[in-house]
Amino acid sequence: MNPTPIEGNAVFWIDVEKIHPNPYQPRREFNEAALKDLAESIRMYGVLQPLVVTRAEKTKEDGGIVVEYELISGERRLRASKLAGLREVPSIIRTDAQDARVKLELAIIENLQREDLNPVDRARSFDRLVKEFAMKHVDIAKKMGKSREYVSNSLRLLALPEDILNALSEGKLTEGHARPLMMLVDRPQEQSTLFKEIILRRLTVREAEAIARKIAVDRIRKKERMFDPEVVEMERKLASSLGTRVQIEHKQNGGKIVIDFFGNDDLKAILAMIQDARSKGTLAPATVAESATLGGDTQTVQPVQTSTGDVDSVIAETATPIDDRPQEEVKQEENDEDLYSIKNFSL
Repeated sequence: MNPTPIEGNAVFWIDVEKIHPNPYQPRREFNEAALKDLAESIRMYGVLQPLVVTRAEKTKEDGGIVVEYELISGERRLRASKLAGLREVPSIIRTDAQDARVKLELAIIENLQREDLNPVDRARSFDRLVKEFAMKHVDIAKKMGKSREYVSNSLRLLALPEDILNALSEGKLTEGHARPLMMLVDRPQEQSTLFKEIILRRLTVREAEAIARKIAVDRIRKKERMFDPEVVEMERKLASSLGTRVQIEHKQNGGKIVIDFFGNDDLKAILAMIQDARSKGTLAPATVAESATLGGDTQTVQPVQTSTGDVDSVIAETATPIDDRPQEEVKQEENDEDLYSIKNFSL
């Protein structure tokens, strides 16, 4: 069936079976529940926004010509339309999209304009433009109507481990939470612990930032205090016994011991261990945890006592943690050259 224009404008009705996916499609994640909701909406109201395709003529074995179409944008609407049982969908045919780079550029731009790309798909799309088409960050930025810093910061997300990228692309983690996790990219164990705690305890962005900052500060502090290995070893033993971070601070006369805790329950558990140790003359061993100070209350990232499968299950079922930053700050930091610098974190 030949595409029929709608009232003489540039929108055509095209058979869904003739439209093929775009090999440069930047989106990888298609939520099945959301697709079903969209399919139900399409059944009731139709496809309100046309797909964008490019036209291609192919020669059949018998010498005949067959016309096919390749998606530039609208794969989600195409999939939902098929679920809804539609035979044809409204489409705009682009005649300037035969070049591979143009196809990728248009697909990214179309999705960005609708804010339809998750941060990971966006970063991977930018990465393809860099690697496959040798485009510079500033050139990509001009094409996308964004700043060079926005492009560079997006690409830096790809340094995160695959499990964190998956959670980010599936909406189980916000882009704001990726910021403190990026600060720990050279400390994989602490990064993994913080990631799991963000998911399991639903830490806000501010709380995650504070923990990342505390870890970074402690790293500097430990380097400065390596001259006293005896104190460092005592901190390690206390931390192992109590299951939380412990700091010994020397002063001119004596000093103090700082024991970190996450909340009242953790504080009660630590107190119970100390009381038990006093009665038995020993302390029960536990796992060292990472910690942070939040607005005057000392909190700790507790060790996660679950298997990888258990954590994956929790991530799949847990609601997205809260991004508690003002929208003005979120928008402003898109163009921050030092977005992932610890000096930018506020408490």
